[in-house]
Amino acid sequence: MLRGLFFFLCCLSAGTAGADALRLALFNAELHRKGPGLLLRDIASGEDAQVAAVAELLVRADADAVLLLRVDWDAELAALTAFAGTLEARGLSYPHRFALRPNTGLDSGHDLDGDGRLRGPRDAQGYGLFAGQNGMALLSRLPIDTAAVQDLSGLLWAMLPDARLPLTADGAPFPSAEAQAAQRLSSVGHWDVPLVLPGGGRLQLLAFHASPPVFDGPEDANGLRNADELRLWQNYLDGVLPMAPPAAPVVVIGGGNVDPRRGEGRRDAIRDLLDDPRLQDPYPRADARTPEATVDWTGITDPAYLRVDYVLPAATLQIVESGILWPPPETRPDLLRHGLVWVDLALP
Repeated sequence: MLRGLFFFLCCLSAGTAGADALRLALFNAELHRKGPGLLLRDIASGEDAQVAAVAELLVRADADAVLLLRVDWDAELAALTAFAGTLEARGLSYPHRFALRPNTGLDSGHDLDGDGRLRGPRDAQGYGLFAGQNGMALLSRLPIDTAAVQDLSGLLWAMLPDARLPLTADGAPFPSAEAQAAQRLSSVGHWDVPLVLPGGGRLQLLAFHASPPVFDGPEDANGLRNADELRLWQNYLDGVLPMAPPAAPVVVIGGGNVDPRRGEGRRDAIRDLLDDPRLQDPYPRADARTPEATVDWTGITDPAYLRVDYVLPAATLQIVESGILWPPPETRPDLLRHGLVWVDLALP
């Protein structure tokens, strides 16, 4: 009873952003299904409990722009458009929507997991049962400068400066030199998406979702990849990649899939990102009594509560407030496991 009341109060605590503030949100909605078209079917039915729970949490957050993780992608953005319609029916309008094809389910043509077979879900550029499973999507009240979007998702892992590629026990490239030469760094995607601010300026969202640093072998392929996916943004800000660095203030926003202090993974990479002087960590919490955990993986990891979702504004931006909205306990963990991370910024 008390635990349910606590999480209910956390869900009500965010309020709304002020007139001179911009609310950005990140939510791992887990709107993924086992086959193409199934998410659209569930949204269109109007009866899916998970879809309803995600919509309710987004209405509570009332963000100006929200990046959704683990949302199945389709070429016409039919599922995303249908979900925006679900939100519209609840009074939350997002006229601007954006999603690129993710690396998940994109066949690499190589044996990337070293099991001696091709075309398995782990042989895709990012794990996926089908092309587009577990993608990302951006919903926004603000216009999106789509012509200026930079998609870093095609960058080969080996092309990252000082890439830490996996090796076999005898020091050979894992699973093969040919596979490493073809493997992209992004397991889902890395996008630079400029939002058009009310005064005409830009705010560049550096959106991403990194690989879980688990589900591999002693070569630690996923752990190494996760760390380099996090390092990619610092390389991008440094201007050492084969694309122009950001010209406007940035907000790094996405799923890091690693906690800086606890759990599995190469935690040095997320600590380096959090400590980068060009960024600031709003250190969001559900309230003053709770840790900054953003996911409840009860029964999956120990500890179960970890911080894996991040919204990191540029150091030049003014943070007004931040927090985490937890789904109500009746939706967890079967429907929703992540909290929604939100940050209010003073408009530049």
